[in-house]
Amino acid sequence: MGRLRGFIRKAFTPVTIMLIPHSNSKPFNLKIPSIGIVFSAMLLIMGSFYLLSIAVRVGEYRMMKEKLDYYTGQFVELKATMNALKRSEYEFRSLFSLGTKERILENIPASDSGSIDVEALQGQIRNTVGTVKEIREYLLLQRDIYKATPRGWPVTGRITSAYGPRENPINGGEDFHSGVDISVERGTPVRATADGVVSFSGWSGGSGNLVGLEHGFGYSTFYAHNKTLAVRVGQRINRGDIIAYAGSTGSSTGSHSHYEIWKDGRHINPKPFLDVRS
Repeated sequence: MGRLRGFIRKAFTPVTIMLIPHSNSKPFNLKIPSIGIVFSAMLLIMGSFYLLSIAVRVGEYRMMKEKLDYYTGQFVELKATMNALKRSEYEFRSLFSLGTKERILENIPASDSGSIDVEALQGQIRNTVGTVKEIREYLLLQRDIYKATPRGWPVTGRITSAYGPRENPINGGEDFHSGVDISVERGTPVRATADGVVSFSGWSGGSGNLVGLEHGFGYSTFYAHNKTLAVRVGQRINRGDIIAYAGSTGSSTGSHSHYEIWKDGRHINPKPFLDVRS
């Protein structure tokens, strides 16, 4: 109770504010309770936040109004064009309904003020169609490149022999490994990593049962040491299609899938292509 009384006494303790005018007038003293100053400061802060929120709302309203005015103008222009086209269509239908060439020529209006500039409109249409055609052709090309570029793994497994120089697992000599060996169980489905056409499907000496795919844009892929093959030469393949089943045919020390990527007639490291999501 004593603390509360002390707080109330301090809150209502007057604070003197002295106002000194620039003239010769006497200074003016203003006594205000301490709680009055705190309350005034709170009102000032709240009022500032309120005015700031109003300013933000006014700014947002102006932006929305500008956008609305812009879109309204666009719709008005579009509507005017559509109305003009409808009027022209009606006029042409009215003329052609006259039946004979003479009557049509006699009833053509002498003035064409306010009519549509057909040549300008045709030019705009041609430009628009040309631009759309260019965009479509570009997108189709990018789609074809995307589908022809190898992406992802032909099988899910562990790489036991990477691309590059290595010790030959058959004779122990040094050689260059032109692909990657991925260890998998015998019979694991081997899938194409890009769209293409089967260029080879059969036995190929040390590569055993081999599948070769041509993808276009300089890309080819090869899948070796398969147990069995699931495609024929000339067959069209999509990315993800099963083309063979892994094995250990040819010069091989265990079941795995040997995978190669060739670009413009040369083998390249498949590792960067494996890590790309298909």
